[in-house]
Amino acid sequence: MLVGLVVIGLSGGEAVPSGTFWFQIILFTLTAAFFAMFWSRGGQTLGMRAWRLQLTTEEGASVTRSVAVMRFLCACVSAAALGAGFFWALIDRDRLTWHDRICGTRMLLRPKSR
Repeated sequence: MLVGLVVIGLSGGEAVPSGTFWFQIILFTLTAAFFAMFWSRGGQTLGMRAWRLQLTTEEGASVTRSVAVMRFLCACVSAAALGAGFFWALIDRDRLTWHDRICGTRMLLRPKSR
């Protein structure tokens, strides 16, 4: 929202058309940075904390920032394939998505805290 406010301010108060390529690139980059930051610092976004999900490597270690960015990009491909990369987890023997297989990551369900 802050980026939108700045862009509207810089464009003289005019709304930015949704098809503006550079604006889409900025939003995509910010989204990638959001996920990479949260996944590499504790393995959870705020929503993942609510669902008790945590992203780790296959060995259970924390994900590095470069792996988090790669996973985000691969997840975009999974989504672009009409969600096939996500639905793959339903038939995968380890319940991993395409992007988890490619990046060596997995989602863990954490136990409820008391």
